[in-house]
Amino acid sequence: MSHVIAIDAGTTGVRAIAFAHDGTPTLSAYREFTQHFPQPGWVEHDADEIWQVTQEVLGEVHGALGTNPVAVGITNQRETVVVWDRRTGRPLHRAIVWQDRRTADYCNHLADAGHLPMVRDLTGLVLDPYFSASKLRWLLTDGGVPVDDNLAFGTIDSWLIWKLTGGARHVTDTTNASRTLLFDIRSMRWSEELLSLWGIPASCLPEVRPSSGRFGDTADGLTLPAGTPISGVAGDQQAALFGQACFAPGATKNTYGTGSFVLMNVGSTCPEPVEGLLTTVAWTLEVDGRPHTEYALEGAIFVTGAAVQWLRDGLGIIDHASDLEPLALQCESSDGVVLVPAFAGLGSPWWDPYARGTICGLTRGSGRPQIARAVIDAMVHQTRDVVDAMAAASGTPPVVLRVDGGAAAMNTLVQQQADHLGVPVARPRVAETTALGAAYLAGLAEGFWQSLDDITDNWQVDLEVQPGGDRATLDAAHEQWHRGVERARDWAQE
Repeated sequence: MSHVIAIDAGTTGVRAIAFAHDGTPTLSAYREFTQHFPQPGWVEHDADEIWQVTQEVLGEVHGALGTNPVAVGITNQRETVVVWDRRTGRPLHRAIVWQDRRTADYCNHLADAGHLPMVRDLTGLVLDPYFSASKLRWLLTDGGVPVDDNLAFGTIDSWLIWKLTGGARHVTDTTNASRTLLFDIRSMRWSEELLSLWGIPASCLPEVRPSSGRFGDTADGLTLPAGTPISGVAGDQQAALFGQACFAPGATKNTYGTGSFVLMNVGSTCPEPVEGLLTTVAWTLEVDGRPHTEYALEGAIFVTGAAVQWLRDGLGIIDHASDLEPLALQCESSDGVVLVPAFAGLGSPWWDPYARGTICGLTRGSGRPQIARAVIDAMVHQTRDVVDAMAAASGTPPVVLRVDGGAAAMNTLVQQQADHLGVPVARPRVAETTALGAAYLAGLAEGFWQSLDDITDNWQVDLEVQPGGDRATLDAAHEQWHRGVERARDWAQE
C-alpha cells in the first residue's frame, strides 16, 4: 500500500504520520521536545533537538511501513524563528517561539510611530510580537547573531527542509512567509519596504514557493530513503483548513491545539484588513501551470491546550490531559469561576501583549472541578469572540464550524461550542487534520491524489452536534467572561 508521510512539527512535539489514499492514518510516532523559559514571557526551543526528534519519528514510521513513501509533507508551528549558519548548518541561537513576548515594546514603538496601517495593508497582520519579524530583529540586535552572507533565517519548515535536503534547499511556502511581517500577501513577494522597516537583510531569507509542489529531495544518511520528494508545506493552521476540506469561501474550522486558531476561507481575492482579525494566505496551488492563492480570515487564540498542560505540569491538578473532561464533569458549571489563560498575552480580537493569566470568582467552595470547567469554558468563549468578529466582518456567521485538535475530542467542549455559536459543530473522523492537510498538499503534487474533489470525498464526520441551551443564560456567561478579560488586560504594562 502506498502512503504519504506528514511531519507535524508542533509547539510541544513532533509527530510523523503515514496516510493512505483514503486519508486514513495508518502509522504514527510522536516525541516531545524541551520548552525553555529563560525569562518571564520568553519562550525558546532548541532547533537541533527539534531536528533530532524529527529524525526519530520519521525513522520509526518508515521502519514500520516497510515501503518507501510517495512523498513527504511538512506542517509546522508558525512564526517561530530559527537562524543558522549556512556553512555549518548549526543554529546560531535557540529558536524564539511564536508565544514569546520579548519584543512587545518594540512593536508598540513602531505602532506609535505610525507604521501600523502600512503593515496591515501589506501583510494582513498586526504589529505584535507573535509574528516573526520582531523576533528576527531582536536576534540580530540584542541576540548577538552576526549578520553576514552565511546567515540563514527560516520558520520551522525551512529549518527542517534545509536539514532533510542536506543544506541543498533554503525554501518556505507562501503560508509560512505570510506570517513573518516581511511578506506582501498581494504581490506574493518579500517586501523591500518591510525589510527596511525591520532592518533585516534580504540575503538571509528563503525562497518562497507554492504550498504544493516539489521543495526538494531528501539527502543521504537520514532515516528516510535518499531522494524522497518533499512536496507539500503549510503552516499548521492553514494545513488544518486544507485537511478539513474547507475549499469553498465561508468554510470555517477551529483547531484546538496549544492555542486555538479559527480560519475562514474567503476565496481568491485578498480582503481589506479587518479590525481584531488577521488576513492570511490560506494556501497556494499550481493551477494550469500558474500559482493560484486562496486567502483566509484568521482569529489567533494563543492559549487553549497550553492551559491544560499548565493544569497538569504547573499545578498538578490533573495527571493526564485526558483527565480534564471527567474532572470538569464533576460539577454542572464553574460556579462563577472565570479563568482567562492570557499566559502569553491575548490574541484575537484583543491583541494585548501585556495581558496576563487571571482567575476570577473564586470562593471557598471552588475546587479542582470548577477550575477544570473554567479551562474548558475559556476555550469556548475565546472561540466565540473570534467567530463573532468574523461574522461581523463577513456579514454572515459560518453555517457550520469544523473542529479538530486534541481538545476537540471532548464532547462537552463540542456541545458548548455549538450552544454558544448557535451553529452546528462537526468533528471529523480523522482527528489529525493538520498533518492530513500537509499530506494532501504533498500527495497532490505527486499525483497521489488527483484533485480537491478526491480530498473532499475523503472527509467524514465523526460527531456533529446541534446548538441548544438557553440564549439568555449563554449570553450572561459570555458577558461574565468579558468581565474577566477586562481584569486580565494591560496587567504587565508598566
